[in-house]
Amino acid sequence: MKRVEGKSALVTGGASGIGAGIARRLLSEGARVTITDVQGESGEAVAREMGCRFIHQDVTQPTGWEEVVARVEREQGGLHILVNNAGIEGAFSDPETTKLEDWQAIQRVNVEGLFLGCRTAIPAIRRAGGGSIVNVSSAAGFVAVPYAVAYAASKAAVRNLTMSVALHCARNRSKVRCNSVHPGVIRTPMIDRIISELARQRSVPTATILEEFRAEIPQGEFQDAEDVANAVLFLASDEARHVTGAALVVDGGSLLGVA
Repeated sequence: MKRVEGKSALVTGGASGIGAGIARRLLSEGARVTITDVQGESGEAVAREMGCRFIHQDVTQPTGWEEVVARVEREQGGLHILVNNAGIEGAFSDPETTKLEDWQAIQRVNVEGLFLGCRTAIPAIRRAGGGSIVNVSSAAGFVAVPYAVAYAASKAAVRNLTMSVALHCARNRSKVRCNSVHPGVIRTPMIDRIISELARQRSVPTATILEEFRAEIPQGEFQDAEDVANAVLFLASDEARHVTGAALVVDGGSLLGVA
């Protein structure tokens, strides 16, 4: 069954990890997909391998968003689905040691970049007759993460922004739904960097940190990018036509054990 057949989708941060997995899933279900990323060479390679379009994009640039959305509308016959996936983890530090420049860099990408995507896509999706925005947040947006305070704060902001966009679009009858997806621990390059940095800070083997992360997942295993992609597919499809402002957690039950 082609669950998003005939729809045009834009996936940011699509050159690797979760973004590439989401793009593949949407393609497999019939969507016309464009991926964007600051990683030009790898983005081009992934797009060639998947058979979709690639556009180089820095999500923190407003004019870049306008150009990307206009190009998608022109080349793909409109925009029906936006997946705001681009994000960075930045430096790992606590509330006392986080540098202001590190805090600002993370907020620019994870919050401001996502806001710009929503702001630019809403009228485009409305012009296409309606559709879906899916913002990729994190389970970290629900809990305290003192060793990555800027990252966790940014992902919490994504959740609130998602609800605001959802209510705005529902009230003005834009036919634009907006939901967030909150992955747990997925073995992406980003997570591997987190594990390596924590191991360095604590002077322990990376295997020790890896097993600590795994032990906190009630289902006993890390999620895959495909697990997140399946959640995004549902929210992007017409099956979720009355789902807006929701936070779909894909974490193997990790948040259930948080007091």
